[in-house]
Amino acid sequence: MIRVSVNGYGTIGKRVAEAIMLQPDMELVGVSKTSPNMEALVAQSKGIKIFSPDESSKKFEESGIKISGNIEDMIKYSDIIVDATPNGVGAQYKTLYEKYEKRAIFQGGEKPNVADVSFSALCNYDEALNKKYVRVVSCNTTALLRTICTLSKLGKIDKVRATIVRRAADPKEFKKGPINALVLDPATIPSHHAKDVNSVLKDLDIITSAIIAPTTLMHVHLLNVTFKQQIDKEDIVSIFLNTPRIVMVSSRSKISSTAEIIEVARDLGKMRNDIREVVVFEDSIYTKGSEVFLTYAVHQESIVVPENIDAIRAINGISADESIKITNTSQGISGGYII
Repeated sequence: MIRVSVNGYGTIGKRVAEAIMLQPDMELVGVSKTSPNMEALVAQSKGIKIFSPDESSKKFEESGIKISGNIEDMIKYSDIIVDATPNGVGAQYKTLYEKYEKRAIFQGGEKPNVADVSFSALCNYDEALNKKYVRVVSCNTTALLRTICTLSKLGKIDKVRATIVRRAADPKEFKKGPINALVLDPATIPSHHAKDVNSVLKDLDIITSAIIAPTTLMHVHLLNVTFKQQIDKEDIVSIFLNTPRIVMVSSRSKISSTAEIIEVARDLGKMRNDIREVVVFEDSIYTKGSEVFLTYAVHQESIVVPENIDAIRAINGISADESIKITNTSQGISGGYII
């Protein structure tokens, strides 16, 4: 069993922790929390061991939350640490992982140089085999890479242009905005997403732009891919339908919004109402010669969860085919039509 701890138990950390608990070859050592909030209470109710900084232990005790030790104890008990701390904090913790000679996985909020390799399971799994430090790219970059690497199986890609309409905040983040505006993010082109894609696909010609929208549900990407040769819509539909971690919204469903996609997740009984696949709108796929246009939705809270699980196995030298199959099965991740 691979002993894994999760440093940080927020939006991503709690989902990764629950996914670890579903794996037949992994054991969740515990999670770290800095304050005794609702998430700590939920973790305790699920029987998850909680570790905290020494200076916070008294606050946890006063709140009736049992602490199993400090964060260094958690690290010492683990084979691998999944760092899900806020942006920039993971790089600070790296010195602690190095001190105890522990392998670690970082999230996309950290700079690429924090790790030996930036990771996307469908693109460069083998590059992460037996590495000490791996960085799972962000939710938007994960979606871009899954889609682009899948399309690249149809032929040589000349260039990629993408516009990202991203949610302003996660559902629980009630103090964030904007409320009544569309905001350029940033007001320069290309946006940082293209640079992050190039941390995995080094030679890809890609330019991205991004807009922040007043919604909490999902991101939406408008993708334009130019191939070196003519491409047909039927081939794109076929490869998407046969790629796990990409699902399609069928033409007959009449779905045209992220709200409807989340409702489908609820109706299907998805874990946490999460959709860990890229969700492509079938009606949006359009080809003209060598150009492809399509639109897809990205559930920002959960899309990177399977990548984190695969990264754990990659660090341990387990093959891509074996890991991806176990990860998909354990989390109910599929391909084909979602509805």
